Formats: sequence, structure tokens, C-alpha cells
Amino acid sequence: MNRAILVGVVLLVALVAITGVVPGAWGGADGEAEETIGEVAPEYEPWLSPIWTPPSGEIESLLFSLQAGLGGAVIGYYVGAFGRNRNASNA
Repeated sequence: MNRAILVGVVLLVALVAITGVVPGAWGGADGEAEETIGEVAPEYEPWLSPIWTPPSGEIESLLFSLQAGLGGAVIGYYVGAFGRNRNASNA
């Protein structure tokens, strides 16, 4: 297992080195969509506005990370519970 992880990391580093894409240089889908809508329909006005805007980009990243972590924990719990129940019924 450890060898597979090492090979994966080496391949990822090689891919980044070959393509020249820096992980921090990617933009979000929201920005791309906003730009495309501005080009296609410049007169478009959004229907809704945010209720609350985070005070900084770091807070926004923190909230996104917490949301991802919570989602991963919930999915992991259910996958573990399903596997445990499945193993118990086979015994």
C-alpha cells in the first residue's frame, strides 16, 4: 500500500512538472461562469444576492474546507456502517 501511495505522489509531481500547472493557479467555476455570462448577455442581472459575504478569502476557504470535511465524515460513516452491517449479516 505504501508503495502505491509513493508512486501516486511521484506521478502527480511529474504531471505538475510536465504541464507547468501550479496548483494555486486554478480559478473557480463561479468566476468562469460569471465571465461567460458577461460575454454572452451583458445586460443580465442576478436574481438573488448573497445573504452574508465572508469578510476575507481565508474565511471563505475555511468554511469550504469545513463543509468538505463534514461531508467526507458523513460519507465515511455511512460507508463504514454499511460495511459493518454487511459483514455481520454474512457471518
